[in-house]
Amino acid sequence: MAKKQILLINDMAGYGKVATAAMLPILSYFGLPTYNLPTALVSNTLDYGKFNILDTTEYIKGVFPVWKRLGFRFDAIATGFIASEQQADIVSKYCLEQHQSHTTIFVDPIMGDEGKLYNGVTPNTIRSMKEMLAVADLCYPNFTEACYLTGSEYRPQGVSSTEALRLVDALRAIGPKSVLITSIPVDGQPSVVGYNAQGEQYFSLGYDEIPVHFPGTGDIFSAILIGHILNGEPLVDATRKAMDGVYKLIDLNKDNEDKNRGIPLEQFLDVL
Repeated sequence: MAKKQILLINDMAGYGKVATAAMLPILSYFGLPTYNLPTALVSNTLDYGKFNILDTTEYIKGVFPVWKRLGFRFDAIATGFIASEQQADIVSKYCLEQHQSHTTIFVDPIMGDEGKLYNGVTPNTIRSMKEMLAVADLCYPNFTEACYLTGSEYRPQGVSSTEALRLVDALRAIGPKSVLITSIPVDGQPSVVGYNAQGEQYFSLGYDEIPVHFPGTGDIFSAILIGHILNGEPLVDATRKAMDGVYKLIDLNKDNEDKNRGIPLEQFLDVL
């Protein structure tokens, strides 16, 4: 059986294993033919404090008509960092068109973390991300992003299990079929909570946190999750495997001197 082809629409960092640079090796390791469309070219991970970034909206405008003429299509599209409102509009329209021909759409609405939006993310960006969510088969914001998308209050101490389900439902109301919220403390336990449209089931999976910070762990989670789903695993199993994979990779690299460059994935793919 032919492997499913996936298109990554995300930024590309020149230095550091984040976004497309983190997802490509993992999805290729899963045996999935993986293509990419950079939303921005970034000199290095933002954690270094200085960076140069090029928004590629003009380039993307020229890519989609060429791909249409050539008849290229994908079994799945995964979107990540979107550089501008205009870009969100173009990308969401493309995803909607592809969705109508049965392409699975995965949306990681990358906008912020730890209660704050990233530099350059505006209220208009949030509106644009909602357009992306509306065409998603599965979206997986972190707790901060889920709060901004639904207009909910972010509380660092987290939520009760009832409030977690309410937040999941508020995201579902935007339009995605299935939903995950990552990095959310539920009754004091770091968790991933979700709703699986296939079995119409809610679920909550707890995990242990390792107290170090690497950029790109969300992208690693995304790639492992998508790899398992496209290879036929159910959502809850794929989510657990993605959580375990991220934990193992952080644990193996927690003593790395320069954490800002992300996890050197190529050396550790066999643990997935």
